[in-house]
Amino acid sequence: MTIRCEWALGSPMMMEYHDREWGTPTHDDRELFELLILEGAQAGLSWSTILKQRDGYREAFRGFDAAEVARMGSGDVDTLLQSSNIVRNRAKIAAAIGNAAALMTVAAELGGFDRYIWSFVDGVPVQNSWKSLGEVPAQTRQSQAMSADLKARGFRFVGPTICYAFMQAVGMVNDHVVSCFRYGELSTGS
Repeated sequence: MTIRCEWALGSPMMMEYHDREWGTPTHDDRELFELLILEGAQAGLSWSTILKQRDGYREAFRGFDAAEVARMGSGDVDTLLQSSNIVRNRAKIAAAIGNAAALMTVAAELGGFDRYIWSFVDGVPVQNSWKSLGEVPAQTRQSQAMSADLKARGFRFVGPTICYAFMQAVGMVNDHVVSCFRYGELSTGS
């Protein structure tokens, strides 16, 4: 029997996301942008709600091409507010567009968004060793620092809890519980 983190047991879609993606170190700027926007969209909602709409988000936000998203305007926001394929929240939609512009600035200044965002963990995934889901924190010193810096650079919907969920998703931290089959696969040196 395959042992997984208990949060992933709710549906086949959640298991698939857990088994193939969550916690895998990600260095592609487009994928990092996608997960930053999706984690922000999740605020106040369940992750399964966002995963169900992921294809809608990819279409709405032009494949998460930050340069294209940064060019979107108020007319695009109004159009997206009519879409049933994403969370229809004006602040979250506007934040995604603004975050694209902020990401482009960071990437130009610092040699890529990947280089910048991974600097909060010195470029190497943090290897935790949680025995149960209850031990996993909602935020850390690194996610607090990331949140503060992102906000100072004009990003929105990037509080420390959202940043920590993002760090988990993109593999900046290995927060699979030690009994989960993915823990060993993602541990440094495996």
